[in-house]
Amino acid sequence: MVALRISLSVTLLWLAACAMGPDYKRPKVPAPETFRMAEIEGESIANLPWWELLRDEELQRLVRIALNENKDLKQAVASVDEFQARLYSARMDFAPQITTTANAPAFGRLNVVNIPGFPTFTSYYLQGNLNWELDIWGRVRRSNEAARGDLLAREENRRAVILTLVSGVAQSYFDLRQLDMQWDIAKRTLQSWEDSVKIAQARLRQGMIPKLDADQFEAERANAAARSAEFERQVVQKENELSVLLGRNPAAITRGQMLTEQIMPPEVPAGLPSQLLQRRPDILQSEQQLAAATARIGVAKANRFPQITLTGILGLASPQLSNLFRSGGEFGAAGLGLMGPLLNAQTLGFEQRAFEAQARQVLAQYEQTIIVAFREVEDALVAVRTTRDQSHAQEAQVAALQSALHLADLRYRGGLANYLDVLTAKQGLFNAELSLAATRRLHLVSIVQLYRALGGGWSPENMAQGQAIPASR
Repeated sequence: MVALRISLSVTLLWLAACAMGPDYKRPKVPAPETFRMAEIEGESIANLPWWELLRDEELQRLVRIALNENKDLKQAVASVDEFQARLYSARMDFAPQITTTANAPAFGRLNVVNIPGFPTFTSYYLQGNLNWELDIWGRVRRSNEAARGDLLAREENRRAVILTLVSGVAQSYFDLRQLDMQWDIAKRTLQSWEDSVKIAQARLRQGMIPKLDADQFEAERANAAARSAEFERQVVQKENELSVLLGRNPAAITRGQMLTEQIMPPEVPAGLPSQLLQRRPDILQSEQQLAAATARIGVAKANRFPQITLTGILGLASPQLSNLFRSGGEFGAAGLGLMGPLLNAQTLGFEQRAFEAQARQVLAQYEQTIIVAFREVEDALVAVRTTRDQSHAQEAQVAALQSALHLADLRYRGGLANYLDVLTAKQGLFNAELSLAATRRLHLVSIVQLYRALGGGWSPENMAQGQAIPASR
């Protein structure tokens, strides 16, 4: 008899150490040793906190406002709180569930047959109920693993929202500064065309040029006026877009440094690809979703086995309320409960297959997230390098066109050249200056996109420090 009890105890302990379903293991994903488009080696730019990457103090202020007020971030934070509570709720399944009931007959005592020692609906009684599932098959443990995976996935989603928000505010700010610069170019060019139109009209009155020449200058002046109005519209719309990121109604946005004054790191090393898998929040979020999906397979498998529960009741009962707390009215019982599938066993089998298929879907999503992450890094790396070279070439182009326009204007005023020389030079310079402003903005945005693609600045410690730094330093 003693040997039987020992054997039973060992068996129960062994079962308690096991859990149905597969244990989660991080999938092996092939990753390159280095990034293909990386020019230099060194510590990844992603290790910089965002306020050391974005040096414009006004931009820093806008980012801090967004981190405090953005509605998408507030939603992500509330989602973390929700799944934290769900995890605590799941953990309570490990503990015994104790409830109480009480009864007071509405019409007093009735003449019915009672079961000796136990109350009926005609008795006054207080009763405590115990229900404790013995987690032999690991259903509760797998359920807690799934809840924990869901919580960690929401936490990584919060970090992803923060990283997206920081980079989104920076990109919108650089877009705004580009539009400011292009609008200024358009207004300056418009004023230049106004001067040219006055000169052309004076020459037309003197009979020195045909009306066709004067009309061409007037057409170009109108084109510059139209472009200026277009940039004005885009500036206001970009301010409205940035206001939404800041979590407030559309309003004017204060500016800091000009586009040409922005300070960015001269070198932007990407680091090792293996670091990307441990840093990017969307990859970590997808991995936690995979861990949760794997745990749910165990829950579904455990549901196909009987649930064994320890049950018990304990209480006081009496036909009269005045005798409820006197001796002799106590009652109680304890035992084991067994509940298992019977006619729905096949349905539970299909549910397990559904969860297994769901886990395969999440695995494919996890692998796809990694592939997209590597592509985004490579795209950003080549963009940083090429936009830098493109910017240098366009700066030389603008300098040459400025010199050409100056000479053409002098020759035209002196009667040594026709209007086509001035027209061509001024058109070329206008378009080149607009393109240079766009390329300078694209270079800055490419660095921010690389920072985001590498998962930079997402750690909670960095974010807390970023929100605490003073408005000016």
